Amino acid sequence: MFDFSGSYTDQYELTMACGYYKDGRQHEPAVFDYFFRRLPFGGDYAVFAGLEDLLGILEHFRFNARDLTYLRTQGFSPSFLAFLESFRFRGSIRSCREGDLVFPSRPILQVEGTIIETQLVETLLLNMLNFQTLIATKASRIRLAAGNRRLIDFGLRRAQGPGGYYASRAAFVGGFDATSNVAAGRDFGIPMSGTMAHSFVQSFDDELSAFRSYAASHPTNCVLLVDTYDTLRSGLPNAITVAREMSQRGQALLGIRLDSGDLAQLAKAARSALDQAGFPAVKIAASNQLDEHIVASLLEQGAPLDIFGVGTALVTGHPDGALDGVYKLALSAGRPSIKLSENPSKISIPGRKQVYRLVDRAGRWLGVDLITRADETPPSAITFPFERPASTSGKPTDPTSPHDPASLASARLEPLLETVMENGRRSGAPRTLAEIAAYARHRLLQLPPEYRHLDQPAAYRVGLSQTLADERASLIAAARKRTA
Repeated sequence: MFDFSGSYTDQYELTMACGYYKDGRQHEPAVFDYFFRRLPFGGDYAVFAGLEDLLGILEHFRFNARDLTYLRTQGFSPSFLAFLESFRFRGSIRSCREGDLVFPSRPILQVEGTIIETQLVETLLLNMLNFQTLIATKASRIRLAAGNRRLIDFGLRRAQGPGGYYASRAAFVGGFDATSNVAAGRDFGIPMSGTMAHSFVQSFDDELSAFRSYAASHPTNCVLLVDTYDTLRSGLPNAITVAREMSQRGQALLGIRLDSGDLAQLAKAARSALDQAGFPAVKIAASNQLDEHIVASLLEQGAPLDIFGVGTALVTGHPDGALDGVYKLALSAGRPSIKLSENPSKISIPGRKQVYRLVDRAGRWLGVDLITRADETPPSAITFPFERPASTSGKPTDPTSPHDPASLASARLEPLLETVMENGRRSGAPRTLAEIAAYARHRLLQLPPEYRHLDQPAAYRVGLSQTLADERASLIAAARKRTA
């Protein structure tokens, strides 16, 4: 869909790569971590999305003739451009599975290769994973609010340009059922769904004629927009008239859509009128600036809604707009590397690592992800240097939480990082979007309920093994001594 060639990057990736090349370091090994520090939307989890797209792009990532011609005008040397001409990503990636639930500070993905190839993929990686993870997380929260009601992505017209294409994919990962986005439906196999606009109704001499025309054109999936003029005095009676006419033809009106006004009260009045007219199977859909909080409020008011069409808030990740995912050097030339900061939460974690989810003997998640050295045997001690003093609601983390393990000995450690790419090629067949979405649903059900609340969730914890914590502390001390 897009031209993801070598120029899909930030300039500083190229200036750094040029510096490494000039210093003869192009074969020097490196490892980078991808992670984020802050959860979006005031929640307590994120849904990891975008991995399969990233892997597919990296398999064919190169600098084409147009890229090289442009970079020549930017002053890069002929020898470096010749290097870029033959560049291919030949690195390895270890990652958690797309659709898994992820938490702050812990590595979601590690990239290993030469210093140049791991540096050159940074911008692309952050662009793909940050955005899709943000939107999948928003979609998951709307799914929690909606229960088993049908969710349709209506966001393309409100998305930030072509970002709507990948937003539709991510929304499906996060739990949506369908999209109005035709290109996303075509390319990703997402079920398509759409109704009509007010302009269709306005283009006819009267509303009933518009409804009759639409029903004739769409006899098997007819949903009528009933609020163009007056929902209860015009739109709904006309929809019932068309429902009767369709019934006489052996057809059935699928639903009506409410797009303005007091949605809860209108839905109740519409449900009553439809039932009294003998059409209890006609669905009621709602749209118009919905998000997880509005959906939850409508259902708390007893609104008999069957379908929600969500647009702006979904595809823009409102109100956060971005996930603060970062990409930090963890190992350079075979040596663990660390980034310091005045903010302790921004100090990185060195070396190759593994991440484990702590699970009890009954298979219940214990509310802790554990980061260890990649070569470490299962640890016997855990420390929490990233401990949030309070949940996103302001409630303190409860150290006596029933999902807080008394000891590692009582927990099963589920490894989360697995090899997904070696020597620039996928390690296995691509997973389908349906498989990814099903996995995301399964993982969300495994998350204990107290971490799923839309407001005031419990704080999921991320810890380090004592071995890794000691290594990190030693590197911090050594780095500060050098700069003293």
